[in-house]
Amino acid sequence: MKLLYITQGFGFPENAGGTRKYDLATSFVKRGVDVTVITSYSGKPCDPKWKEYEREGIKFHELNCPYSNYMGFKERMKAFISFMQNSKKKALSLDCDVVLATSTPLSIGYPALVMHRRRKKPYVFEIRDVWPGVPIAMGYFKNKLLQKILYGFEMRIYKKAAALVPLSTGMDENIKRRYPNDKSVVIPNISEVNRFAEIKKEIDITVPEGKKVLLYAGTFGNVNGVGYIIDMAAHTIKYNPDVWYYLVGKGKEKEDNIKQAERLGVLNKNVFIFDPVRKNDLPYLYSISTVGSSFVIDIPALWDNSANKFFDTLAAHRPMVINHEGWQADAIRKHNCGYVLPPKVSDEAAKAFVDYMTNDELLKVQGENAFKLGKEQFSLEVAVDKYMDIFDKIVK
Repeated sequence: MKLLYITQGFGFPENAGGTRKYDLATSFVKRGVDVTVITSYSGKPCDPKWKEYEREGIKFHELNCPYSNYMGFKERMKAFISFMQNSKKKALSLDCDVVLATSTPLSIGYPALVMHRRRKKPYVFEIRDVWPGVPIAMGYFKNKLLQKILYGFEMRIYKKAAALVPLSTGMDENIKRRYPNDKSVVIPNISEVNRFAEIKKEIDITVPEGKKVLLYAGTFGNVNGVGYIIDMAAHTIKYNPDVWYYLVGKGKEKEDNIKQAERLGVLNKNVFIFDPVRKNDLPYLYSISTVGSSFVIDIPALWDNSANKFFDTLAAHRPMVINHEGWQADAIRKHNCGYVLPPKVSDEAAKAFVDYMTNDELLKVQGENAFKLGKEQFSLEVAVDKYMDIFDKIVK
């Protein structure tokens, strides 16, 4: 079976960021699938337009198309359109039996649609965020006509797909309310239990004895709500200065978050901000922390997210802390594997959270429950089995 995997970004374990695509692609190769990836890289203007190479049995075609969280909205749109147009041409030049296109953005579905129309190739559309619903909810697309066009494009991608793979039950329910179907299979992000079993101290970050640490390892972006953590730190320091917050990553909001921590008088007191680390360094970082976390700004459309941080925390035997409702909050309560903070910070919420962070017996039980949940429901093996079943049915 020949698989063409189309994604705007592809991360390796030695990089910062998620490795879902790497883990899936390498696992597909081990199952006998011939995998070709079309993705992008951020090169200098003098670099080649396309880089082609092979790694771990995967053939890569990388377009020189810079993209980062630091870009403004218009710059991002230009990058999305550039990749959409160029990946379509590249896809048409390649042979495959089935296409796997993974959003975001929604424009990733365009080359898959073209392959279906011109080359009669079936495609699977993986939905990492429900576009255009999320950017519309955040106020990025205010023109009603444009919204109608985008929703129409979304429906066309869904209808022509041989299978849909939303990354959460919340996304699946969102889609089915607007497009009832029986071809969607929920395959959440992956709890990398094998990778997190290998703990190596290769970074200079430690935790003093007696401190309880909430770890946030991710993007400092518009939707991530890192400011919430800093606000919570300013409240909890009054009740217990030994509850600390380690914020690790990069993003366009990071400097503002640093200034916020300085202004509130908590920077380097109970809030410590670090540069991003490699994926391979995360197991150590979680091992020295008390809990892991994932936050979003107070917009219900974001509750359906399937953040890597959630699954990394489970794999690391750590309780999960979030500040929103949705499927993750339901899982935390059902499996007793973490803590759901209210969407707004208050003294009452801070006091309750300090009590939680110092309840060693509860934290130990929740850590074990978290690992069990990650291993049984969100392991790489479970995800690959589901995908192989989809591919086999489509190709046959």
